[in-house]
Amino acid sequence: MSKLFYKSTRGAESRLTSSKAIIKGIAPDGGLYIPEAIPQIERPLSSLSDMDYRQLALYIIGKFFNDFSSGELKDCISKAYDEKFDSPLIAPLVEKNGVFFLELFHGPTLAFKDLALSILPHLLRTAVKKNGLSKEVVILVATSGDTGKAALEGFAGVEGTKIIVFYPRDGVSIIQKRHMTTQAGDNTYAVAVEGNFDDAQRGVKQIFSDSKVNEALNSRGYIFSSANSINIGRLIPQIVYYVYAYLGLLKSEKIGKKEKINVVVPTGNFGNILAAYYAKKMGLPIDKLICASNENNVLYHFIKTGVYNRKRKLVVTSSPSMDILVSSNLERLLYDISGSDPEKVNTLISDLNKKGEFKIDSDMKDRMSDFYGEFATDKETFETIKYVFKDLNYLIDPHTAVGYNVYRKYVRESGDRSKTVIVSTASPFKFPGSVSRAIDKKYAGVDEFSLLETLADISGQKIPEAIKDIAKRKILHIKVCKPGQMKDVIWDILGI
Repeated sequence: MSKLFYKSTRGAESRLTSSKAIIKGIAPDGGLYIPEAIPQIERPLSSLSDMDYRQLALYIIGKFFNDFSSGELKDCISKAYDEKFDSPLIAPLVEKNGVFFLELFHGPTLAFKDLALSILPHLLRTAVKKNGLSKEVVILVATSGDTGKAALEGFAGVEGTKIIVFYPRDGVSIIQKRHMTTQAGDNTYAVAVEGNFDDAQRGVKQIFSDSKVNEALNSRGYIFSSANSINIGRLIPQIVYYVYAYLGLLKSEKIGKKEKINVVVPTGNFGNILAAYYAKKMGLPIDKLICASNENNVLYHFIKTGVYNRKRKLVVTSSPSMDILVSSNLERLLYDISGSDPEKVNTLISDLNKKGEFKIDSDMKDRMSDFYGEFATDKETFETIKYVFKDLNYLIDPHTAVGYNVYRKYVRESGDRSKTVIVSTASPFKFPGSVSRAIDKKYAGVDEFSLLETLADISGQKIPEAIKDIAKRKILHIKVCKPGQMKDVIWDILGI
């Protein structure tokens, strides 16, 4: 197999190996790294169906990161997908009313981010060693809720790294915030930003692309990298669970050979659904990619009209991980549907930054026919949680509820009843307030931590070990800053 190289969506940088792209995180021109070609699944899918999650991860990730040796990847994978997951399947499928929920919340932080952020620290550490670097890697993360804790958990105690997570002070759930602020580890830092996720994400991107900041950092023995899905090392491992889900349906004979399925992904930053798109480009028989948004429905409007407009007020919803107005990973799709034209990408991103919106041309719009977009209001989200619990005897979180609500709208509109996988991105126990109130309004105003017990009682499920004693944990991170102070906070942490 020839070596696969990576390039920037904005075209200014030369080709890099995957290990170097993982270390850098984001390109110096501000673009995102993408593979020069999408490798294909060349074996019959039926021949892969007996693979467990680790074996499949080696097969898929190895195609993209082929400057890593098989032994190096095996080591990273074995350390990532171990007993920290409370299901031996890692990502089990649960069938309810003819629909398949892909449960991605069995990891240590109860969210889908664990599937990629359990392996990224090991990929990064191996990449640093492979490239003979002696510098300490400073991981910068902007989070809308789940990425922050998963990244902190993944990098805690990893030698040669420091991780600094910025989260919107009032834009995450109480459980998400407590998860981050109680994170132990001498190399971990969680900082609240007085603003929303987009403010935090914009600040991190500006710091990454500031050449003077990077030069100052480099001279003091540090380099920046990212654990957000802008890092290709975070995005590629997410492809695995889509292939795994399809193979699970094939092995259980829920679908026939080469039968196409639809995939529903609740998404805000577009990384999770982009991984499904890449899986389809590898040859996985996916038909529709159903993009489910909450009331911050910029992606819905973009898919419908071809216009991406962030000039609106951010709505704080019950699905906070999707409260995003600037979807970073969309840039990778723009590059693909533009015919790999970095000039078009640069123009579109420039328009977004300067005017607050951009519009793609008709050719690009035609190349998005694989996507369907819809959104769910908070009212619809609560109704969906209650319906699924009462009628299907299944407990879901608000993000998954957005996905299921949009799925039902798609079926009503299209009449398409293809087998469908709905990505269940988080445990309902991460959002006990919203889930309990959706089931019964009498829980409104009740303390969220006590509602963990309530949720366990009414569902007959155990509180996950990851958050069982979360109310009693000592808060270790109390720093707060304005968006314009983020660089100063980093400097203070690093002692510069």
